[in-house]
Amino acid sequence: MSTLRTALLMTVLTLLLVIVGRGLGGQSGMVIAFVMATVMNFGAYWFSDRMVLSMYRAREVNEMEAPELYSMVREIALKAALPVPRVYIIESDTPNAFATGRNPEHAAVAVTTGILRILDRNELMSVLAHELAHVKHRDILIGTIAATLAGAISMLASMAQWGAILGGGRDDEEGGGGIIGTIIFSIVASIAATLVGEPRYLANALYKLHHGVERFPMHANPATAHMFIVNPLRGGGQDATGWDFGV
Repeated sequence: MSTLRTALLMTVLTLLLVIVGRGLGGQSGMVIAFVMATVMNFGAYWFSDRMVLSMYRAREVNEMEAPELYSMVREIALKAALPVPRVYIIESDTPNAFATGRNPEHAAVAVTTGILRILDRNELMSVLAHELAHVKHRDILIGTIAATLAGAISMLASMAQWGAILGGGRDDEEGGGGIIGTIIFSIVASIAATLVGEPRYLANALYKLHHGVERFPMHANPATAHMFIVNPLRGGGQDATGWDFGV
């Protein structure tokens, strides 16, 4: 199911870029947009996890560098019959965590220094178990790809806006919608950029994380905010209740 959703996401975003490319640059714009979409899809599938981790300057650690954290991740992975994922630490006072990777064999879990400070072992184990549940259910790929593609679309929207401002837009037939197309692209791109354990201990952890994020907000990229267990942009979770309980 996750593979089907990923393929559908890539197809929809490819069509979106092609349509917008046609509106902004006519036939040549459509061809350029299709080539860009193909490159983006390839890069998003194979390298999106590295892109997201590098975006937050996550540092990979081994058992020697972070013995307690690594042992918790390994213990949970073994209980869940999963390969032990790579472990990363993000230097940030914001307490948060996320998992990324295209499949369980190429997964990674990242935690901030803030979460290591405020959670006890049981609470942190619950958070890690929640993130590894995403790995086990193979739903981290679509979130990671969505983050990468949404960021790329937002960047293209910004480039189109500046191009229109500096160039004044194009009104000829080949150029398509000119400034109007740019405005439409910016609106659609903004929309596209948003598409995308033990209960008691997890509840306690989420309570602490919620207030921790409010106290120490993270300068996070909106395109990747959905990947964190607690949304770093608003101090809430992913669903209507304010917590990311989906697995």
